[in-house]
This record gives sequence, C-alpha cells and structure tokens, in this order.
Amino acid sequence: MGVNIKPLSDRVLVEPMAAETKTASGLYIPETAKEKPQQGKVVAVGSGKKDHEMTVKVGDTVLYGKYSGTELKLEGTDYLMMREDDILAII
Repeated sequence: MGVNIKPLSDRVLVEPMAAETKTASGLYIPETAKEKPQQGKVVAVGSGKKDHEMTVKVGDTVLYGKYSGTELKLEGTDYLMMREDDILAII
C-alpha cells in the first residue's frame, strides 16, 4: 500500500480510520451525526527539521486533534497532511 507522495520537513501523511457506526449500546449512528475520526495510520513521514528528528514512523497508529491537518484525496483515498506537532499520541 505505497503512496507516491513524500511529505516535506516535519509533515506527516495520515489515513484516517473509519468513524464509529454503532454506539456502545448498539444504536446505529446516521451519516449526518457521525463524528470526524480522530485517529489514523501514518502512511508517509517527512525527514524532520534540522534540529528535530521525527518521532512517528510509517505504520504507527496516532491520535490527532479534531481540526488538525489539511484534507487530501489521492487515488480515491482520503488522507490528512499535518505537522508532527498536531499529533497528540501514538497508540
């Protein structure tokens, strides 16, 4: 599943995971009420800044802020391009 894009500097390309379709009690959530996913899988990583090495690696599952990143659509798949600082945690 290689993506033909290389982020620059401290940028990270993340593929968001699918939003929850069912609540814990078993109710199905309609499309209009779904929350934007806040976790995803890292697909590509930039080389980092001169004085800062990248912490995340390709394949990591990460948590990020609700409004982080810029949405992209490449080869029919949705991605988010964000700075490493926008990533809150590695799961």
